[in-house]
Amino acid sequence: MSLSNIEIAQSARMLPIGEVAAGLGIPADSLEPYGRFKGKVSLPYLASLQDRPQGRLVLMTALSPTPAGEGKTTTTVGLGDALTRIGEKAMICLREPALGPVFGMKGGAAGGGYAQVVPMEDINLHFTGDFAAIESATNLLAALIDNHINHGNALGIDARRITWRRVLDVNDRSLRDVVIGLGGAGNGFPRESGFDIVVASEVMAIFCLAVSIADLRERLGDIVVAYTRTRMPVRARDLDAHGAMTAVLRDALAPNLVQTLENTPAFVHGGPFANIAHGCSSVIATNAALRLADYVVTEAGFGADLGAEKFVDILCRTTGLRPSAAVIVATVRALKYHGGVDVPDLPAENVAALERGMINLRRHLRTVRDTWGIPAVVAINHRAEDTEAEVAAVVAGVEAVGATAIVARHFAEGGAGAEELAREVVRLCDQPSELSFTYPDEHTLWDKMKAIATRIYHAEDIIASTKVRDQIRRLQDEGYGDYPVCVAKTQYSFSTDPKLRGAPAHHVVDIREVRLAAGARFIVMICGDIMTMPGLPVTPAANTITVDDSGRIIGLF
Repeated sequence: MSLSNIEIAQSARMLPIGEVAAGLGIPADSLEPYGRFKGKVSLPYLASLQDRPQGRLVLMTALSPTPAGEGKTTTTVGLGDALTRIGEKAMICLREPALGPVFGMKGGAAGGGYAQVVPMEDINLHFTGDFAAIESATNLLAALIDNHINHGNALGIDARRITWRRVLDVNDRSLRDVVIGLGGAGNGFPRESGFDIVVASEVMAIFCLAVSIADLRERLGDIVVAYTRTRMPVRARDLDAHGAMTAVLRDALAPNLVQTLENTPAFVHGGPFANIAHGCSSVIATNAALRLADYVVTEAGFGADLGAEKFVDILCRTTGLRPSAAVIVATVRALKYHGGVDVPDLPAENVAALERGMINLRRHLRTVRDTWGIPAVVAINHRAEDTEAEVAAVVAGVEAVGATAIVARHFAEGGAGAEELAREVVRLCDQPSELSFTYPDEHTLWDKMKAIATRIYHAEDIIASTKVRDQIRRLQDEGYGDYPVCVAKTQYSFSTDPKLRGAPAHHVVDIREVRLAAGARFIVMICGDIMTMPGLPVTPAANTITVDDSGRIIGLF
């Protein structure tokens, strides 16, 4: 009987976190341990590394996922271990798991099999408290807004035009739209509001994009929380909120150092979702890793149309970071799914369906390689039920468009199963390349959204209601036109309809809502039926998680 992910993780031989830090040259007085196996690296020490040369950045992305996910985090970990095994000094940078999906449909997000970051239970459950700090900072600002109105409203905030929402790190559909302030005058003024999941919050985005405490404080102060009756913006600094918010986030901003099952060092820091936010781990962690290692593998959430697009058009555009190579994760299962096979039938061999589904992978590959100019390789994340004929069909289908697909068995074999992939990544990193963006800075917000929809999603056009068009036009006129666009849409399809598998084209993207993220410095375009507060499935993962009499967590992924 094979071991579960948590059983594998609980049997790991971890090094004390001080030894992991020492292997990177981090002095003991620059590490703040959180127990024996995790710690935070101090920001002053990281600032001292800025004159060091940068290593090579490798971007991990994927095809459009199935509801179960295709192992992008697992492949990131496996590649990091494999690079170490072939003699390279490597690190990985991952996002922190959110409790919403851990307790919801997906389960844990620390990798799987013999390619995991550990301590797995800690990382999946609370970790070092970063998300709690982000949640507290967001809700502190919300409380200060309502408190200001209650005590005279000197800023003249129009309660109908408060845009700031509270957050929670749990999937809870009942909190999407709420009425607050009920119960009489002592409880403030009743108004409509709502909750988002913490990973969709602007504070999470700011946290991941800030490069220092000063930058964090400045960005928090820039947050537009409401408008006056004369349509003037009210910012967090107008409420004197950004100083206290920075204080809440101060310790969280230092990146978290952990390790893989094979003791490769890993930063796990920040965690925005890519379907409703920008989907990349913190810039501070990535910059630090690039000064501490020769190869840094980082992931961008979901398919290349979402996480990788935002990595390129938001993170790379604003930070100057440039990936030397990209890995596109694919599974035989996902390709059959995009070829029309229903989930219960995915284990059975079906080469014909797989070949139909290859259109999805090839589109992602062309986007990464041809649209953005990043040298790319396809990693076939091997599963036990994959047949030789199916794997051969994937390899042939990728070779037909002039690229390479490599079978990686890291899930079952750890880093040893991804050494061929690691060698190809090293080779690609030596290839000359020049990153291109999906759209230029000078495009209008509408044209930026249209460029993403037509060039990346292969849509025919974009549409929006008159109200949404007016909002976009107003943001353009108010000086936000140079901001990049962050699209919130389903991860399961190039379209806004999760049921359209494969590579739909000539569809229309409906912009349902627009949100200004002035502190994060991008514009969020919410498309289709995507929700910024998810709901729980019929049988949540939480139903199988418990603690035995000895205190050991069981049932976690």
